[in-house]
Parts: sequence; structure tokens; C-alpha cells
Amino acid sequence: MELIRGFHSFRPQHRNCVATIGAFDGVHLGHQAVLRQLVAKGRELGLPSTVVLFEPLPREYFSPNEAPPRLMSFREKFEAIAELGVDRVVRIRFTESLRNLSAEEFISKLFVDGLGAKFIVVGDDLRFGRDRSGDFELLRRHGKSNGFEVVDTATLLNGGERVSSTRIRQVLGESDFALAETLLGRPYSISGRVIVGQQLGRTINAPTANIQLRRLRSPLQGVFACEVEGLGDKPRPAVANVGVRPTIGDLSKAILEVHILDFSGDIYRRNLRVVFRKKLRSEIKFDSFDELRQQIQRDIQTARDYFAE
Repeated sequence: MELIRGFHSFRPQHRNCVATIGAFDGVHLGHQAVLRQLVAKGRELGLPSTVVLFEPLPREYFSPNEAPPRLMSFREKFEAIAELGVDRVVRIRFTESLRNLSAEEFISKLFVDGLGAKFIVVGDDLRFGRDRSGDFELLRRHGKSNGFEVVDTATLLNGGERVSSTRIRQVLGESDFALAETLLGRPYSISGRVIVGQQLGRTINAPTANIQLRRLRSPLQGVFACEVEGLGDKPRPAVANVGVRPTIGDLSKAILEVHILDFSGDIYRRNLRVVFRKKLRSEIKFDSFDELRQQIQRDIQTARDYFAE
């Protein structure tokens, strides 16, 4: 799948396509329905399928400290979209100049002059342009005058409730990983590259792989039984902490630390996927490092017991 890095990277070969636009955080079942419809229409018309994404997300740009936690990093999102057969992703940097475009200017800049879109599929709650003044009806009217068709997708329901990124964040906050898996169409996971940490875990016989979250906030917080993929043919059982390490007090934003059970080896710079299975406890500030050490050993045993069931 091709990545197009912004308006300045548009080339003549990128014109004439079918397109969609959105946050697609989580690439959940509702998103998947939109993307499959897009890919199918592209094949029907013999045109490439194109997904337009913003970085940062508009809500992160306007209120970074109040924006909801991301379900996915950009890389995770890119990979999930690629798995659905999409041909291209356009990554547009959200800036002040983009923010100030009227909805009409945005349609012309992106869909008419940039992509030359022939068909656009969007969610029924789409908003865009200055002051979020653009919506599905405006896009449809411009489509009639500029030669492209616009369709929306019906809201996907599960148990009578809308499948949405917001609902999945709520479900993850409640540690209901089974329901999260149902809404996502796959288990919830976080992927990333192992980075060098302070190696404090080695001093208490619990070495950890430190993985950058690459997001302002995490939808999870606490200690979890999980499985790690990327170290052989089978997932390996592990215990993970997502948080800021309050006892040590050295982090300004959350990190993912994973202790892989019964494993040793150099895995720095490896890309791993951590699949969350069960919350064991919330993150706690202990009075001493020794108390933290004892709790970590208890967490490891609790994770062993979980996987032994």
C-alpha cells in the first residue's frame, strides 16, 4: 500500500480514485465496513482506493490534553488498513492553515484538485472544514457539480449500541477485553519497537521490554496478563504495565513495559505486538522500591495462574 505524505506529494497518477476520509481510530468493525465498501467500489470502477487520514487528529491539535486516548498509533492504523486491501493512504498534517480552510475550500483542495475523486464513501457523522461546517450533504452537493458520487454508510450496531471508537475506549476502560474484541473484530493490542530503558527490572529478576506507545494518552492503565507476538511462531505469555511508574516517578507520559514469562534474549529494536487478555490491578504508588519489587513478583505469579487455567 502506498503512503502519500500530504498535499505536496500529490502527483498526476494519484488522480482518479475512490476515496474516504476519517479518523479510523481502532479500525473497528464499523470502519471495516466503510473500507470494504470502498475497496469493492474501486474494483468495480477499476480505480485505486484511497483513505485520507490526519496527523495529528484534529481533536489532538485543538486540545492535546483533553483529546481522547488513541486506540492506535499511526503505524498500527496504516497496517490495519493495508490488511483490508486499500491501495493508498494520504497522511495530511493538521495545521493552522488547514484548520482555517472553509468546507468548500477543503473539498476543492482535497477531493477535486488533489485526488480527482470519482466516488466518495463516508460515515454518516462526517464533519470537516472551518468550525466543522462541512457535512455529508454539503459534500454530496459538491459531488453533483464536480462529477463525483457520494454515499454514506449506515451506523453499525452491536447489542443495540453504535460501534464506535468512543464505545471501545469505554469498554477498554472497564477491562472488558472480550467485548472489545467483538467490536474491533480482533483482540485489542498495542504494537511498537522495543527501546532501551533504565533496566530496573533486571535488578529484581523481572526484565522488561519497553515499548513506546506513540500516542499522547493510552486507553489502558494498570497491570495486565497479555500475550506477546513477534518472538517465534506462537504468542508468549507475559505480564505488562501501562503507566507512568508512580513509585519511581520518572515518566511524564505513559509507557508500556512487558515482562515475558520464561524468556531471555536480546530483543531491542524488535517490533512486538502485545495482546491484552485480563487486567490484574491498577497502577499503584508504593512507599518503597522493595514493596514494588514484591508486588511485581506477585503480578508475575498471578499472570502465570491466569495462563495455567
